[in-house]
Amino acid sequence: MMNFLLGTVAGGLIAGIATIAAARHPEVQNRLGLLPPPSTAITAAAVTRPEIPCRPATPTPKVGDPEMLLSKRRFWSVAP
Repeated sequence: MMNFLLGTVAGGLIAGIATIAAARHPEVQNRLGLLPPPSTAITAAAVTRPEIPCRPATPTPKVGDPEMLLSKRRFWSVAP
């Protein structure tokens, strides 16, 4: 019974990986209808990013400044 269960799980994994690998090929995507027709496809050159102005440079704190340890901004800022 354990061999049947392990074989079923292994076969399912192999089938899933083979399906994902096959669906990555453009010919298979066209046959499955996953790609839009070439006339409506958006090219990478057509997509542009809006210009974002640079923030002004903030002065770096001096070494030994007590504000480095006790800054409220340091405790409340969350970096992404």
